[in-house]
Amino acid sequence: METNLVLQNVLAPPVLFFFLGIIAVVVRSDLEIPAPLPKLFSLYLLLAIGFKGGLELEKSGFGGQVLPTVLTAIIMSLTIPLVCFVILRLKFDVFNSAAIASAYGSISAVTFITAESFLESQGIPFDGFMVAALALMESPAIIVGLLLVKLYAPKKRPNAREMKWTAILHESMLNGSVYLLLGSLFIGFLTAAHNPIGVEKMQPFTGKLFYGAECFFLLDMGIVAAQRLPSLKKAGPFLIFFAVIIPLLNAFIGIWVAKALYLGPGNALLFAVLCASASYLAVPAAMRMTVPEAKASYYISTTLGLTFPFNIVIGIPLYMGLVNKIIPSIG
Repeated sequence: METNLVLQNVLAPPVLFFFLGIIAVVVRSDLEIPAPLPKLFSLYLLLAIGFKGGLELEKSGFGGQVLPTVLTAIIMSLTIPLVCFVILRLKFDVFNSAAIASAYGSISAVTFITAESFLESQGIPFDGFMVAALALMESPAIIVGLLLVKLYAPKKRPNAREMKWTAILHESMLNGSVYLLLGSLFIGFLTAAHNPIGVEKMQPFTGKLFYGAECFFLLDMGIVAAQRLPSLKKAGPFLIFFAVIIPLLNAFIGIWVAKALYLGPGNALLFAVLCASASYLAVPAAMRMTVPEAKASYYISTTLGLTFPFNIVIGIPLYMGLVNKIIPSIG
């Protein structure tokens, strides 16, 4: 791993604010962020990244690497939970294995946004169509997780609600984050194509405010992640080991897949981060509703308390170092 990349990433304001949130919990500060604000900032970040992605997508068009990359991202989101499920079954029952596997097959938008900020700080270009991959990778893993429960769980599940597939598909494919990302992407695309003045008017909101909002949101994420750390003791060493090794393995595979797709270094890092990140919002919401037998403390504490901070502090510069070693020959 390149030490300089790690230092630049750790000393970036969003990551430092993340640490500030963790320390606030450790030293028992009374720092508290009112509940509606983190939700508002998360919606803002999704809107801004979707809109900017739409602008870039209009420039790049749908040819070349766009369609193969998006389709491959969906395939990765279908495959990763299957592999994770096989590994997790060595230690956990079907319900917990499926729920955790689903979380690691899905993605974290905040990790993706942090990776974008890292690339911008390094002056490494990337394409807006990666936002489409981000939006389309969230839902397939949820469907795979629920199919695994359907196939391998005991026939009689006294605690289970009836699986209504129309509701499940609606929740997994039209949940708030996916809807806002895809909608903002579409609006950004239309605005760039037909209303250049509209692009200028949106720039202060989606451009200049973005970095500060990201810092504030990561401050809250640091607080939440630190509050989840005690739950990791209950998860046990197997799951803690899994929460660190699986992102590394998925990122490594993702980089080689990116190389096969002829992606440049910036897009390759984003593809690797999508493969390595884990969901702590959409998947827990779906699993709580449909798989109540799974322990939420397992899939939330590991994804939010361990995998998320690992990726934004160590993972992103580590994956960039690997990209620099594997991709340059085609870059």
